[in-house]
Amino acid sequence: MATAAKPANESESWGISLSIDDDPSQKLYMYMHFAEVEDLKGQIREFTVSVNDEPFSGPVAPRLLFSDTVSGKYSISGSTTKKLSFSLERTNRSTLPPIINAMEAYMIREFPQSSTQQNDVDAIKRIKSHYAVGRNWQGDPCLPMEYQWDGLTCSHNTSPTIISLNLSSSNLSGNILPSFSSLKSLQNLDLSYNNLTGPVPKFLADLPSLTILNLKGNNLTGSVPQAVNDKFKDGTLSLGENPNLCLSDSCQGKKKKKKKFLVPVLISVLSAIVILILIAAFAIIRKLTNRRETKATTIETVTERPKEGSLKSGNSEFTFSDVASITNNFSRTIGRGGFGQVYLGTLADGTQVAVKVRSESSIQGPKALRAEAKLLTRVHHKNLVRLIGYCKDGTHMALIYEYMSNGNLQNKLLGREAADVLNWKRRLQIAVDAAHGLEYLHNGCKPPIVHRDMKSSNILLNETLEAKIADFGMSRDLESGAFLSTDPVGTPGYLDPEYQSTGNLNKKSDVYGFGIVLLELITGQPAIKNPGRIHIVGWVSPMIERGDIQSIVDPRLQGDFNTNSAWKAVEIALACVASTGMQRPDMSHVLADLKECLGIEVASRRIQSVGSHSIGSGNFLEDSPWVLSTQSAPHAR
Repeated sequence: MATAAKPANESESWGISLSIDDDPSQKLYMYMHFAEVEDLKGQIREFTVSVNDEPFSGPVAPRLLFSDTVSGKYSISGSTTKKLSFSLERTNRSTLPPIINAMEAYMIREFPQSSTQQNDVDAIKRIKSHYAVGRNWQGDPCLPMEYQWDGLTCSHNTSPTIISLNLSSSNLSGNILPSFSSLKSLQNLDLSYNNLTGPVPKFLADLPSLTILNLKGNNLTGSVPQAVNDKFKDGTLSLGENPNLCLSDSCQGKKKKKKKFLVPVLISVLSAIVILILIAAFAIIRKLTNRRETKATTIETVTERPKEGSLKSGNSEFTFSDVASITNNFSRTIGRGGFGQVYLGTLADGTQVAVKVRSESSIQGPKALRAEAKLLTRVHHKNLVRLIGYCKDGTHMALIYEYMSNGNLQNKLLGREAADVLNWKRRLQIAVDAAHGLEYLHNGCKPPIVHRDMKSSNILLNETLEAKIADFGMSRDLESGAFLSTDPVGTPGYLDPEYQSTGNLNKKSDVYGFGIVLLELITGQPAIKNPGRIHIVGWVSPMIERGDIQSIVDPRLQGDFNTNSAWKAVEIALACVASTGMQRPDMSHVLADLKECLGIEVASRRIQSVGSHSIGSGNFLEDSPWVLSTQSAPHAR
């Protein structure tokens, strides 16, 4: 794109012809790429494009050191002329000749082979979706042969089937998915060096062709099913480097012995408990009898604090006087939530912290604060705000978190100073960070956790603007995949309408809230706009229908963003805020799409860095349909 062609005679048009004598009916998709590579110094370069003397695109004005692609909406063919003639002709107001930097022609190719067996396709797509496999897995897994998916080997005897799958070191987490059992032709399965948990599933022994299984370097637990051991007596089974996995046959024996040993022990313990209860009851009756006899007038009441599950899990416990000292007697407020005030504090080693102190007037009770503390002692992720310690001193309760110096995302987006405006790349990175945290809660925790209050004010930013999810007071475990509540909780504007109407809580309720946050990042607008209390989805919908991306994206960016990246972000957000949960994607899909969206922006920035300053992409040129096929055009690679 750094070089361009122009007519030898600058007063003439530029043209090129493609001969298609071999197959005049061949359908083609054409892509023409334009970028200005000269300093025009006030002159104008503008031209039209035509094919076979038919208009192709309205005036094209290439931008300095930035690539625009012009393509036809439909396929074209030279069935009448046996050639395609392209012509670039400058407009009346242009002072410079037309240029073209690059041109591509894609032909539709029909493949005689049968597509991959549908069972294999469905299974591998479920595996890709569940584990958010970060590979460019698109189209048919096995065809064309030279483009079969990375890590797959296929058999092409009749209908292609997957015979080898290598997902080693692919950052997989969670249990081994039952979908692997649908790959009936699989001979070699390599899942080594991931973060897989749970037992070695028995269904692996039911794969008729499997002879090599590599599960090394994971966090599998329990014992290996005897059927799996028997299956690989004549094959290769690799299970090393799973510290909590029992590899020997003695595991089952130990369990049986333990059961035999436990039965008499349990009987003895229960007998002892019964005896102790009888003794205690006798003592209480005797004590009451003595009190009646002495006609005591004073009744002593002993109140015992209710016992709760321990909050300790590597976190520090503080007294209320410690909290007062850390916060310098609660001298600096940095926020307020449903529990009460949040104060800035400093630990003895100089580490700054945020201290959330429950007030007596809090709308959320101590139970919610304890729930948040307990949850944060067992979940750990770089995109979740870290719990440092807690205080439970009499009636005083407080939680101590890592300090996030750039506050919450909502306030950051509302900042009106030029220095506070987040650029497009940073907005996408924040979305990716938050998606990482939410995807971990949904798919990395067993059982899954639903945040229940996903909103921009609950996404905090540290000194490097890394985003972390906060405020887990309303979060819930999903033991059975759903949670029924007669009183749905959340924040207006972010609350899933399906959850609000049915009370049926699931992971897709968080996805809705995340979609609203993503729309806030894209537009710079709040979830509910005043005056008129217009919801952001209703506000943005007419502009989406018009295809007006410039009006959708935050105007403070002044067009400094990649259009393809922006449209993809809008599509992701709209998918997240679909009216029903079934229509919304899983957070693993959202995360993968957002990474791709960020990749588009980063790649465009690399191209722009060739120039002396940064130029936004703006809208792609409106294309006119060239010829008369109704087939939609593919995206250029």
